Amino acid sequence: MESPYQITDNILRLVVEVSERLGEINATHLYKPPTELRKKNRIKTIQSSLQIEGNTLTEVQITALLNHKRVIAPQKDILEVQNAVKAYDQLRQLNPYKLDDLEKVHAILMKGLIEYPGKLRTRNVGIVKGSKVEHVAPSGSMIKGLMNDLFDYLKTDKDVLLIKSCVFHYEFEFIHPFLDGNGRMGRLWQTLILMQKYPVFEYLPVESLIKENQEEYYKALSLSDKKAHSTPFIEFMLGIILQALEDILKTQNRTLTGQDRIELYKDIIGNKDFSRKDYLLNYKGISQATASRDLKRAVEQGVLVKSGDKRLTKYQFWY
Repeated sequence: MESPYQITDNILRLVVEVSERLGEINATHLYKPPTELRKKNRIKTIQSSLQIEGNTLTEVQITALLNHKRVIAPQKDILEVQNAVKAYDQLRQLNPYKLDDLEKVHAILMKGLIEYPGKLRTRNVGIVKGSKVEHVAPSGSMIKGLMNDLFDYLKTDKDVLLIKSCVFHYEFEFIHPFLDGNGRMGRLWQTLILMQKYPVFEYLPVESLIKENQEEYYKALSLSDKKAHSTPFIEFMLGIILQALEDILKTQNRTLTGQDRIELYKDIIGNKDFSRKDYLLNYKGISQATASRDLKRAVEQGVLVKSGDKRLTKYQFWY
């Protein structure tokens, strides 16, 4: 797939600034916010992405739904939220480089809302805004080939991942591979692409900033269509990502608790065994005594399994 765009000074500046912020977030272990904040950001993400598509539910109503409380709202809007919650819960199990996984998550997202959820369209469609045809999507017979090309680009192109995720998002909206649900899918898939390399994106409410700048979002898509390259959209999305990362750095500068450190280390080490020295290498700002306390408490709570003795002591997370 040819993915025409120009590397502008603005794109270069934004990539550098985003990379710097990601470095700061990793250095201060902000890539996995506390549980309560993760839940709040996920709700904000779902509410914003669906509101862009006309859903009426508020964050308060979505929270009530998640707590199994009764919500008075159109049935379609409730179903959209329930589906989106299930789809976002699947993020860690999905492979961003597989078209099958994209179809699978679309089936979850659009279940009960359209005729053929999870199936690429074979019919021709146009996108109408008001009384005007905003975009005539490629013909139905081309969709499978175009999506295969797009995934090939994602897998093999040497572009910076930040740029590739924006190109994918733009090209996905241009191709319009499903009869409905393309907007919410494009936004979800960009999150998925980025979170494989940068875990912070799993809980970063980028969609709420897109919602706040909805007019500019559609303008950037439209301008990229007119210019026949995705440069305006890349610039817009990188700006949104930068703002989201800066917001995290401003508002979440927190001191990690022992439980936070253990939880974060579990994501890093997985099911491999490790020593206290390995743990300390990850948290250079804590003392040996603090590291020992963290590990002892985690063993007592049944989070870690301890083996060996003294200098040969090893730990492993209980899975």
